[in-house]
Amino acid sequence: MMRSKFDMQLEELKKEMTTMGMLCENAIAKTSHALLTCDVALAKELPELLNQVTQKERDIESICLRLLLHQQPVARDLRTVSSALKMVTDAQRIGTQSADISEIITLGNIRTIPEGLPIRDMATAVIHMVTDSIDAFVKQDGKIAASVIQYDDIVDGFFNSMKAALIAQLKQPGVNGEALVDLLMISKYYERIGDHAANIAGWVLFSLTGDLEIDTAYFEEGGHPSEK
Repeated sequence: MMRSKFDMQLEELKKEMTTMGMLCENAIAKTSHALLTCDVALAKELPELLNQVTQKERDIESICLRLLLHQQPVARDLRTVSSALKMVTDAQRIGTQSADISEIITLGNIRTIPEGLPIRDMATAVIHMVTDSIDAFVKQDGKIAASVIQYDDIVDGFFNSMKAALIAQLKQPGVNGEALVDLLMISKYYERIGDHAANIAGWVLFSLTGDLEIDTAYFEEGGHPSEK
């Protein structure tokens, strides 16, 4: 009976985590669309989404604490619940940084995106990381989690390309310096969002293995925690 109740609450936790992940994905997608279309009005909608993300964080924390205090989970179940508590902190920061990007857009300095900047690809990559990191938790899939962590290198590469391109453009005469600086800040926020998605994936691996330093290549080769 106790186990059945725990399993029901664990399923509730997974559903709430999925919802929070969708909210974060929506926040990034809306932010990115506002950026690429220079839509200030759309950017101003982000604070409401952030409020929803923050409320969902509180809901998930409440479920986790209920599980810890009343169900007294052990071993892998305990790792799943404690990892979820860590994950929602990163997820909330993803929402916050999406709102930070939108706040920069509302300044109105960015009226067009200069040619040759990989900002669209960077945004797409970050959305991909967030979606997969939550998916890895729900499915308890180490291979997906490992791929998210490895994909962070791609996002870092986009950031380095953005930085180099923007620095080069800042040296050109007659450029909109405020817009370029804003774009540099936005790309840094995207890079941080990628880091938070990678953190979520890392906690998924911990929930599966109990190891904070596991080699992600182990999962890429088809391994499973029970085989260690």
